[in-house]
Amino acid sequence: MVKELELKLSPSEAQDETIVHTRAIQKCRLPADTVQEVRLLRRSVDARGKRPAIRLRVAVYAGESYQPEPAILDQFKMVDEAPEVIIVGAGPAGYFAALELIELGLKPVIFDRGKDVQARRRDLRAIQQFDEVNPDSNYCFGEGGAGTYSDGKLYTRSHKRGNIEKAMRLLVEHGAKTDILVDAHPHIGSNKLPKIVSNIRATIERYGGQVHFGSSVTDFLLQDGVIKGVIINHSTVHTAEAVVLATGHSARDIYHLLHRKGIRLEAKPYALGVRIEHPQPLIDEIQYNQRQREEGLPASSYRLACQVGDRGVFSFCMCPGGLVVPAATAPGELVVNGMSMSKRDSPYANSGTVVAVELEDLKPFQQHGVFAGLTFQQSVEQALFNHGDGSQKAPAQRLTDFVKGKVSGSLNGTSYIPGLYAAPLHNLLPASIAGRLREAVQVFGRKMKGYYTEEANVIGTESRTSSPVRIPRDPKTYMHGDARGLFPAGEGAGYAGGIISAAMDGQNVARAVKRFLSE
Repeated sequence: MVKELELKLSPSEAQDETIVHTRAIQKCRLPADTVQEVRLLRRSVDARGKRPAIRLRVAVYAGESYQPEPAILDQFKMVDEAPEVIIVGAGPAGYFAALELIELGLKPVIFDRGKDVQARRRDLRAIQQFDEVNPDSNYCFGEGGAGTYSDGKLYTRSHKRGNIEKAMRLLVEHGAKTDILVDAHPHIGSNKLPKIVSNIRATIERYGGQVHFGSSVTDFLLQDGVIKGVIINHSTVHTAEAVVLATGHSARDIYHLLHRKGIRLEAKPYALGVRIEHPQPLIDEIQYNQRQREEGLPASSYRLACQVGDRGVFSFCMCPGGLVVPAATAPGELVVNGMSMSKRDSPYANSGTVVAVELEDLKPFQQHGVFAGLTFQQSVEQALFNHGDGSQKAPAQRLTDFVKGKVSGSLNGTSYIPGLYAAPLHNLLPASIAGRLREAVQVFGRKMKGYYTEEANVIGTESRTSSPVRIPRDPKTYMHGDARGLFPAGEGAGYAGGIISAAMDGQNVARAVKRFLSE
């Protein structure tokens, strides 16, 4: 028999497999000699009491043993001679679409404008230390997409969009720790993800797929409303009956190319704001009632939201024990994002704190049509860059000064390597954004005592929360109505938000491609 139960343990107890095993047997009231295995199903932190605890859901196997499912990769077969499917973009949507296509017996051929995951490191160092932005290789573009070097958080609320367990298992089969299968808020870390991403590429190539870097799609071959393939780097023609478009939320050139080809786009709501950075011990004190975390407790996090007027203001991509990083994708922009290493051991915690931007907010940019939101987004990024000295130093204020509307006399320490400089962010940001943020952080301070403090820095600007443009598709076929055979996927198409939701969307699109090619 298999009996599932919940345990509440101290952080140190939860780390000891012997204690977990003993407590599980005691609670299930089964003879110890009949128990063959105690298997961990779920792990979460419960910080509601005076002292944080770890909640575990376990399965106790008595009289029978656990039978693991066969590895997903064991079902793969060679596809080198199979029909080809072009995938544009080597992020999670593109790579997981490729894995699914191989499982379905089709050959993925991937083109990515950026570099492989190891070569990207040099360009990240260049933007961090020398203020050099490579438009094709940065924190957003390149193998693994934005998630590889931007934290690797795997939490998603998109449970109805696909098979989360399958996506997680594939990550484990490519080198991720099995912890991600049980943690309530799974996380890999930007120091671990590159190897996993390169392992996924190795799988794609081992079974006959292809991955091409430094390969920008500069045109689509479109004939009588039917996609015929793509042109790479203005010269190389590659044909296929199906093209999966998984370019991520920052490939602005692709949106403009689609528009020129007469392929319909839609403006969509998104969010824009700042990144707020606190000392991690302060967040731990607020959440755990302990400024020095006891062993076994992860760096604490938070999620905050409120309404200011008729707009939502919320924390986004919270990075406990994390770093603030420069995420511009072109020279002349200032964009920040957050990331964490696997241990989340930075002395800082940061989170995007953003205001919802609705379509009616874009009336001053309505002459730009479907690109109104994108133009607004770009204008803010350029304005903040132009206020500075031409480097990637970011404008910042102490949180309390931001609310009071005064330039800070000094700033707190920061994880942001290019550095900060004191600036009037309350004036540099659009008034509709800054005003709502200034109200919201005071509300957050009442919800989370200690959050509103001069110990925190407000850093501009967090603007790449999601794409301001959607590439519409049929909800059943996943295909664009203006280009038969074109399958928009992932964050860039406007149908995902994060590594796992993008991965699941890629899998869904791959299955739709199989149905299309089987017609």
